[in-house]
Amino acid sequence: MAGEACSCLYGTRVLESDKSEESWAGQPCVLGIDEAGRGPVLGAMVYAAAVAPESSDLSGRDFNDSKALTAERRDSLFDDISNDPQIGYCAEILSAQFISACMLSRDRVSLNLLAMESTYKIIRSIMDKGYKLTKVFIDTVGDAERYAQRLAQQFPSLQFTVCPKADALYPVVSAASIVAKVLRDRALESNKKDVGVEEHVQLGSGYPADPHTKAWLRSSLNNVFGFSQPQLVRFSWETANKLVAETAIDIKFEADADEGKDAAGSGTQQRLSFAPATRQGAVVETQALGRHAYFRARKLARIGDSF
Repeated sequence: MAGEACSCLYGTRVLESDKSEESWAGQPCVLGIDEAGRGPVLGAMVYAAAVAPESSDLSGRDFNDSKALTAERRDSLFDDISNDPQIGYCAEILSAQFISACMLSRDRVSLNLLAMESTYKIIRSIMDKGYKLTKVFIDTVGDAERYAQRLAQQFPSLQFTVCPKADALYPVVSAASIVAKVLRDRALESNKKDVGVEEHVQLGSGYPADPHTKAWLRSSLNNVFGFSQPQLVRFSWETANKLVAETAIDIKFEADADEGKDAAGSGTQQRLSFAPATRQGAVVETQALGRHAYFRARKLARIGDSF
């Protein structure tokens, strides 16, 4: 798969190698799930799953935790997985822009919740294609027992094994780890071209401690927009926030200032009230005076007394 096929600058994207037409898909199957790119300040996060018949023995396939393999070996094993009629995969690429938008939105969505929703989506996709799933193995970075309970509630017919370092314990998770890492790296390289970063410029791994990543972040700072290629950066990361705070022009928005003030200009936040207003009160609200910032920002006026 060419790097361009992994491009994901906005939103999310699902990539897969579907083997559901193979005869083994109707027999008991196992699924392994792992992620790549959870911690970096640059680029996408990828959740991937590998599926194979329960009767197959993947222990001799040289699969391992992707972090313990060289980039060349990962690419070679990824090609083997893609071409193997006995292994299928499904992966979701979550762009840096999508992650930032979710984590910085009014109704903030945590990275853990994003990861869980991606896991749900992948499992449903595999089941919907007709694979006869029986067991699922998942690498986790949080509370493994709680994660397993939530998964069991969503998919009561499946048997879950959730534990740290699952990518080093279960070959099917190792395969998923390889798929996730390769797609994450290819997506970052493809997105680098998409936004016009020169080929000789190195972004590094995207992790905040990487010298190449730190150098690129500082070189691409923009006083107004934060970074010259904002699509690559997770603005919700503290690393990016600190750099922007150090160099960017401070802008205060009137709407933000109004959010915490009542009509008299005090710092106390108003409460929404749905009690019937007096005739005089209705006029005041129509003029947007003394109203909660939610209604003022959206230019919403009372019309109840007009009927």
